[in-house]
Amino acid sequence: MLVGAMNHPAAEVISEIRWMAEMGLDFIDLTLEPPAAAACKVNPAQLRNEIEKHGLKVVGHTAFYLPFASAFESIREAALGELKLCLEVFAEVGAHWMNLHPDHNTPMHPRSYFVQRNIVSITELMEPARKCGVGLMIENLPGEFNTAQQLGELLDPIPELGLHLDIGHANLLVPHNMTQPILNAYGDRVRHVHLHDNRGGSADLHLGLGCGNVDVRAAIRELKTCGYDGTITLEVFSPDREYLRYSRDILRRLWGEIAPLKANVV
Repeated sequence: MLVGAMNHPAAEVISEIRWMAEMGLDFIDLTLEPPAAAACKVNPAQLRNEIEKHGLKVVGHTAFYLPFASAFESIREAALGELKLCLEVFAEVGAHWMNLHPDHNTPMHPRSYFVQRNIVSITELMEPARKCGVGLMIENLPGEFNTAQQLGELLDPIPELGLHLDIGHANLLVPHNMTQPILNAYGDRVRHVHLHDNRGGSADLHLGLGCGNVDVRAAIRELKTCGYDGTITLEVFSPDREYLRYSRDILRRLWGEIAPLKANVV
């Protein structure tokens, strides 16, 4: 298991890489978005040099508000253009996976419409992604794409598509945390994980581990039970990085302590 953090989009990326290395993290969850880290603004060769110099790995993250299911075709195509540029940058910096946030902002259209628009757009991205050597994965989002059934509407038609499981999101706008049912259905598709705490409801608080009501121990056990042992980004968004450091230590300790559930033997 590798522990990482995300760069702040308003901060200079090189400085973000350096403090992550100083903290002893394993990778950067590189988000390419304005104002300071848009794909058109960063220097991929410089980023790759800095990442490799510090012995880090990198996972690709994109802006959550790209409207690639828009009912306006010109806007959908513009969003795809930005994502293709992100793919090129991620390939240059050494990322093997790039996430996508399913889009549902199509007012006055039924769910079937924006689901199909997502499928069309993701399918169109698959070929440039293959050429770049970067896999695509969708992140579960509170509201429209936060249950196994909802995610299956995109994962089932596109077998090549990976899953980016956000355990904090799985606790929002749902009667109970959706991590276990999502993993039961698509555990073999998980390519990356986000972990942070909140108190349920609708507020995506991005708290340090143990500060909300997310059952972190249960989530880790479920990840290990489905065989996951990859990258986990701690999305702890506090100006005081000691909360992130503390969460890093909790995650590493619990990962070493917790055993996967054993399969029932009949």
